Amino acid sequence: MSRVTGNQPDGTPTWIELTVPDLDRAMDFYGALFGWTYETGAVGETAEATTHGRYAVGLVDGRRAAGLMERSGAAGGAWTMFMATEDCDGTAKRIADAGGRVLWGPVEIRDYGRAAVAEDPVGAQFGLWQGRARLGCEVVNEPNALVRNDLTAPDPAPARAFYAAVFGYTLDSNPDMPDTDFTFLRRPDGHEIGGIMGDPSAGAAGWATIFEVADTDAAVARVVAAGGTAGEPEDTVYVRQARITDPFGTEFVIGARPKA
Repeated sequence: MSRVTGNQPDGTPTWIELTVPDLDRAMDFYGALFGWTYETGAVGETAEATTHGRYAVGLVDGRRAAGLMERSGAAGGAWTMFMATEDCDGTAKRIADAGGRVLWGPVEIRDYGRAAVAEDPVGAQFGLWQGRARLGCEVVNEPNALVRNDLTAPDPAPARAFYAAVFGYTLDSNPDMPDTDFTFLRRPDGHEIGGIMGDPSAGAAGWATIFEVADTDAAVARVVAAGGTAGEPEDTVYVRQARITDPFGTEFVIGARPKA
């Protein structure tokens, strides 16, 4: 699916949001990298956006792709990924019952929807989004939009049990990478929504955000020209990817599908 016209099934990554200290600088950087245009001045998708500074929604062909929220003093961190839910309060209860913590919410965001942010048992944060007037991402799985989220944890076993309990995911190993401790997360209908990587050398657990691009090497050049930094592009089993750091220290990954 590339264009989203309704609320996604429970447990699907449905919105991504980044808190930045300088909204104008962030808009310039991500606009240069992804070609985003912006909706500005509107309250964002989440509860935090109602109590902090300005908000901008990045658009791909006029469709909402991601949110940027300004907060004075914010430091480089990570994109926050929000999972779709039909019942934010019920999912928040399952999170607590499964050993996680609800950090704030659930709360109403105008008529947009209902949101919460939580932490799983290995310390990784994520959000919940029960969409109403706002669905979340309206474009995914195409260049300049969200394509994937994976969790990396030093000890992945508690995370795998937790997300299976909260969202009903099934857990499948990855035969394409037999030497890697990686598990696919699949919704009850079999759709893959991401995965969990076990890495004992990881300093802390966290969800990684991956954006699709048309050409990884060209995108790396745009990153550097716009004031970010980039690792050397590398070919994996599935994509040619590079690790990016934006001007505020936020890390994420870009990747291009193999040429046909």
